[in-house]
Amino acid sequence: MDASRPKPSPVSAGLRGRCPRCGEGHMFDGFLTFRPSCEVCDLDYGSFNSGDGPAFFVMSIVGIIVVGLALWMEITYEPPIWVHALVASTLSIGLSLLLVRPLKGVLAALQFTNKAEQGRFR
Repeated sequence: MDASRPKPSPVSAGLRGRCPRCGEGHMFDGFLTFRPSCEVCDLDYGSFNSGDGPAFFVMSIVGIIVVGLALWMEITYEPPIWVHALVASTLSIGLSLLLVRPLKGVLAALQFTNKAEQGRFR
């Protein structure tokens, strides 16, 4: 790896799905599967484990948006229940799929940058 190149921001690298060390290699092999390693700098992605963090943040963000929109729609337009169901299900699925990969990338990049490891008892 070129030492003169600046280290990328973990948030920007994670949002773009790029390697947190070099900022150029791809972090994902599929939609949510980490590659074995970076194709540019050979950083091993085997130790990355974002756990349930992305799911928690996705549920929190999507829940706030969908519930807020449902309340606004009910107060403003009083639509039938099938409209609420259609809008809520479409938004929930769409926003979840849109947010889960970038959030998983950000959490993995922050884990690398902060040298986070699993806690151990002595």
